Amino acid sequence: MTGHTAPRHALHTAGLLRSIYLPRTVDALACAMSTYGIPLLVLATTRSAALTGLAFALEWIPRLAAFGWAGAIVDRRGASVVFFLASLGRALVVAGGAVVLFLHPSGATASTTVMVLAASTGVFTEFSYIAAETAGAAASRRAGARAHRVQAGLLGIDQTATLTGPAVAGLLLLVGPPQMLAVITVLSLLAAPLALRTPPSPVTAARAPKDNTSAGLLSGWHTIRSLPALGWLVTGLTLSNLATGFLQAAGPVIVVNHYGQSTTAVGLVWSAAAAATLVAVTVCRFTIDRLGLWPVGAACAALASLACLAVAQAPDYLAYLVLVAVLMAADGGMTVVLRTLRSRLIPPDRFGSTLSATILILLLPFPVAGVLTALTPPDALDHIITACAVLQGLGLALAFTRLRTDPAMRT
Repeated sequence: MTGHTAPRHALHTAGLLRSIYLPRTVDALACAMSTYGIPLLVLATTRSAALTGLAFALEWIPRLAAFGWAGAIVDRRGASVVFFLASLGRALVVAGGAVVLFLHPSGATASTTVMVLAASTGVFTEFSYIAAETAGAAASRRAGARAHRVQAGLLGIDQTATLTGPAVAGLLLLVGPPQMLAVITVLSLLAAPLALRTPPSPVTAARAPKDNTSAGLLSGWHTIRSLPALGWLVTGLTLSNLATGFLQAAGPVIVVNHYGQSTTAVGLVWSAAAAATLVAVTVCRFTIDRLGLWPVGAACAALASLACLAVAQAPDYLAYLVLVAVLMAADGGMTVVLRTLRSRLIPPDRFGSTLSATILILLLPFPVAGVLTALTPPDALDHIITACAVLQGLGLALAFTRLRTDPAMRT
């Protein structure tokens, strides 16, 4: 048995590399470069901080609005088709923007172009992400007991793209906006044919429901409510995201005003956090093999809550950086648990719509965190962090207490 198991596992890994990991890597890098690079492009083109902020909103508002549509279309048409069309669409739009900026590097035409790019790339990124996640979940189901390893690999790809994408976009922008957009175009064009390698999602082989209302956010919400384990974990992580979202929103004020550091130091905090998350994801991948989902998830939840409480009392910048990195690493461990759990529980024919609803719920605290940051005096930010940490701890403690005896948490 052992002699046959090793070759079979090697073939399975090679298949994942070609059909899941490689398309996801190329697309994730294109998405990260557009998500973080387009606002930088707006600033470089318009020299306006207000328009840069508007561009960030234009990226996220269409993405949030597209969640229901993306999930429904993936459920009805299949992940590989939507993945291909989204990557190709992004390539065509970004290529058009590169040509316009090459011909008109400044002025009203350039300003209008970069704002249109912000809105359109956000929509295409959302569709490709939902499709790639659906394909990854199907691969997890086929992996059986190794599902958490597949999800850890996918999360590692996303974190690596988040770590490298903004830096690559910033360096290319120094060469010129058309050059940065050209690289995003090439990556998107590479992702499109690779997307067709992804195995067809179950709904592709079966008949998809014709009623559009059976997919979408409402269907996803009903599915979450019908799965108590998923519902409790999403609830706990949503409360946790209020704390992490507030740290992201208030980070520049804390680092620059409170610790007297430069704006470059703000980016260093999140680079360190992304690197720590990569390490945590790798550790969790093997620890879950030995201990199971619940012990790893509960330990990460406790570590995240304690780190967030300590952030409010960080005496200097270095301590703040380390504590934020620990917090985000623990959050990455909980994300592995979430991704593994939802790949097990969500019915394949409703995965896209349920994934859309799940992500939308998890992202809702971020605009709330932005409002809190705007309304809070700089001297009182540590009190809000403490309050968010307490809320985070209570939410995660309740969630993992309810999940302790749930059969879905058994590896």
